Amino acid sequence: MTDAMLTIDGSIGEGGGEILRSALSLATCARRAFRIVNVRAQRPKPGLRPQHLAAIRAAAEVCGADVEGATVGSRALTFVPGPVAPGEYEFKIGTAGSTSLVLQTVLPALLTATRPSDLRLEGGTHNPLAPTFDYLARVYLPLLERMGARVAIELERPGFEPAGGGVVRARITPARRLAPLHLDSRGDVQRIEAEVLLSRLPAHVAQRESRVLAEMLELEAGAVTVRTVEDSLGPGNVVTVFAICEHVTEAFVGFGRRGRPAELVARAAAKGAREYLAGGAPAGPYLADQLLLPLALVGSGSYVTSRPSAHTLTNMRVIREFLPVDIRSTEIAGSGTWRIEVVGGEAEPDRTR
Repeated sequence: MTDAMLTIDGSIGEGGGEILRSALSLATCARRAFRIVNVRAQRPKPGLRPQHLAAIRAAAEVCGADVEGATVGSRALTFVPGPVAPGEYEFKIGTAGSTSLVLQTVLPALLTATRPSDLRLEGGTHNPLAPTFDYLARVYLPLLERMGARVAIELERPGFEPAGGGVVRARITPARRLAPLHLDSRGDVQRIEAEVLLSRLPAHVAQRESRVLAEMLELEAGAVTVRTVEDSLGPGNVVTVFAICEHVTEAFVGFGRRGRPAELVARAAAKGAREYLAGGAPAGPYLADQLLLPLALVGSGSYVTSRPSAHTLTNMRVIREFLPVDIRSTEIAGSGTWRIEVVGGEAEPDRTR
């Protein structure tokens, strides 16, 4: 590694944990050392939290990185990656820390490895501040598959806040080369699907949510799927609405919590779906944020979304620190949408193992 160590300011933009996770992914893929300061400076509890340490440990393990500052509360971290090593990995995140965020942190690097990798992740699978397992399986990973990635994931056991204890297994088969993705239109809306996930809660919760979903989304009676979980470590309730379109599937989620009426949980998911369908962008704000990194690693691609969020704009700044890419965000006149385009070079994958 000949490049000088990068210094990343963790207070830029939205100043949250995504800056760290993106830096870990990019550093591991490009084999570029970095030091991040002011970690999560704009959060009520700045510094590293246990869920961030899980991502750091996972990234370090897959590339044999040297790490300094990986302690709870630390506001600075140094990460010096080695070559990516495929293999079998088990990441116990603890309590309800997101399995999805840890998987997304190490996934880009393992897609560049020389052999397949098998992962077992234990923690939260349906978290309010992270992509759910279902979102990864039906929204995010199908788009990566379109780029040439092969990732098979299985939900062995759901894990909800605060108990956690969910288990996800992933089989990652490296791609010789990922192709650009261009997502400029969602095409025709083929159907709307709605699902209620219920664990250790009364059946009437799902019934009330199903009625709201059917009414707001104009679904036929019985069109809402109810999945009752028997083996989770704690109670949980998640409502997901899938908008299945010709070129993309999007998902909108409502999370139950103590004291929140079931009707409001369902209404949140249905409202998100209705707003998406009323607009013209194929990529919702969360998907827009998550597509940036894989497109930047390829060095080419584009998609249409709504006004870029603070997360997305911050992610652009972090990516530019690591990769020689130009990321352009252009408002499409009169449409209320933006076209985001990645142009430039790509990270050279390390295939020494």
